[in-house]
Amino acid sequence: MAGVGKNLGSSAKRRSCSSKACFKFPVARIARFLKVGKYGKHVPAGALVFLAAVLEYHAVEVLELAGIAARNDKKTRITPRHIQLAIRFAKELYQFLRDLTIPIGGVIPKIHKILLPNNKNNTSKAVVATHEEED
Repeated sequence: MAGVGKNLGSSAKRRSCSSKACFKFPVARIARFLKVGKYGKHVPAGALVFLAAVLEYHAVEVLELAGIAARNDKKTRITPRHIQLAIRFAKELYQFLRDLTIPIGGVIPKIHKILLPNNKNNTSKAVVATHEEED
């Protein structure tokens, strides 16, 4: 019974854990980072696959929304600005990545209602509010 369950003929190629799970994110690299970081003595293989799946899902979600932002901006490349807009306009992603700083991402465009023209009611309320603050 020598060689039962093993491919001695080497006709079958080795498959990585990522390719078995149909992922693009490398499960082995995530395992290495968790081992080097010493987050625990032992990390189960199922947890590694699950973590790779979660990271891949979030990456796909951000890139999809950033692609839509780039298309709205009539651009063919995704820039840090598009990633910033994608994260800030998606409620769940914004809650998850609230403290994230994206270099060259810019700020979210917002114009206060007081500054909009032809709104006499808003400007009078702003003047009243500023006078009340001085008292």
